[in-house]
Amino acid sequence: MEPANYTRVTEFVLTGLSQTREVQLVLFVIFLSFYLFILPGNILIICTIRLDPHLTSPMYFLLANLAFLDIWYSSITAPKMLIDFFVERKRISFGGCIAQLFFLHFVGASEMFLLTVMAFDRYAAICRPLHYATIMNRRLCSILVVLSWLGGFIHSIIQVALIVRLPFCGPNELDSYFCDITQVIRIACANTFPEELVMIFSSGLISVVCFIALLMSYAFLLAMLKKHSGSDESTSRAMSTCYSHITIVVFMFGPSIYIYARPFDSFSLDKVVSVFHTVIFPLLNPIIYTLRNKEVKTAMRKLVNRYILCFGCEENVC
Repeated sequence: MEPANYTRVTEFVLTGLSQTREVQLVLFVIFLSFYLFILPGNILIICTIRLDPHLTSPMYFLLANLAFLDIWYSSITAPKMLIDFFVERKRISFGGCIAQLFFLHFVGASEMFLLTVMAFDRYAAICRPLHYATIMNRRLCSILVVLSWLGGFIHSIIQVALIVRLPFCGPNELDSYFCDITQVIRIACANTFPEELVMIFSSGLISVVCFIALLMSYAFLLAMLKKHSGSDESTSRAMSTCYSHITIVVFMFGPSIYIYARPFDSFSLDKVVSVFHTVIFPLLNPIIYTLRNKEVKTAMRKLVNRYILCFGCEENVC
């Protein structure tokens, strides 16, 4: 029940990751290094796929979209977190908090749905190889990507709609370095059990169901691949791709399940898991794909040699 008279909160105060100045400086250097590695890594993946004529299969089209979402996802929380390391009182307006919450769930859910699309792509490639090009044509891939974004948008709108209708009249301190539903809902001046239940269902349960479904589908695909010749190069490449996808799925869904598939009580590991989920995980995507995918590594090497090293040689000649 909403109170009859209350002063609405216009801003939130973030506690950050640490109150110690020395620790904050160390964390700033670490996370700035992560962020500066995320951007070039994912941009390089996108440019490589766009410019290399050999990387035209649907898998690489989806990978480029995943890299774009990683750039966006890491940019939702990291820049403000880095700035706040040098700010004594870390504040965010109510509108800014809602916007951060919206884009966090929009991009995060879109990425989850896109990983499901990538699993379907691997199924078509492995179980229907002769019809793969027909099934996963560019039009269908584009539609599936748009549907992933649409699903993320609908999911995020639900979270925001539940939050903005709540009254915030008392404490405005969030025990975190960014705004998320798990912190904001705790300080609402109302009984939030119904909203929390809907959020756990829409975020947590969906994460658990998608995670189990994806693991089962990749287990099935790996079992199918092991029936073929283990020495066959295409089979080994397909298995390597599946292992890369499984790794990404575990890193994406693991923290999400921990954060959203339980009551929104505060635990000591919350900040650590959140940092991993919003800053560290996007870094792992380019590393995993470049280390395990021979074609991407070769294409990246050619791209660097062609557009960076050759440009340097031309400058020296001039």
